[in-house]
Amino acid sequence: RHRTTGVIEQTFEIKGTMFHIFDVGGQKSERKKWIHCFESVTAVIFVAALSCYDEVMFEDDNQNAMIDSLILFEEICNLRWFIHTSMILFLNKKDLFETKIQKVPISVTFDEYDGPDEYDACVEYIKGLFEGRNMNPDEKQIYVHVTCATDKRNVEKVFGDVQHIVINASLTKGGLI
Repeated sequence: RHRTTGVIEQTFEIKGTMFHIFDVGGQKSERKKWIHCFESVTAVIFVAALSCYDEVMFEDDNQNAMIDSLILFEEICNLRWFIHTSMILFLNKKDLFETKIQKVPISVTFDEYDGPDEYDACVEYIKGLFEGRNMNPDEKQIYVHVTCATDKRNVEKVFGDVQHIVINASLTKGGLI
């Protein structure tokens, strides 16, 4: 678990399919470097830490990290360049989130939340907050995966799902399905 700075491109193969992943960093100072990476992409993978709901941004201790992720997701999801681009949302750090919500309710950030302080209910609430940022739900689906990047089986399953989404999106763009 470490912070990404700059734009890092990685290429790898999963079950015979080549993936080009651009990690653009999550810090505000890195965001202006993103847009040139996004020309003609098949999908955007957006990673948000579930466990950051009671934390502040690394570079701005006046901004809640989860609120910032929601705002950024809304901006990226609704950019004109991505009107027909698949959005894959990884709600990451589920292990840390599961431990944290036993001590710190999500209502510390989301005072309108009146559900139980239980893992499944809280994940569904946060998932709904992200999905609700999609201004074009009839045309664009958000594929949500709750992940733990340190769990190899979870990562393999999720990337199998991502491979399926990306291949289907490519076939659709090519008019084959």
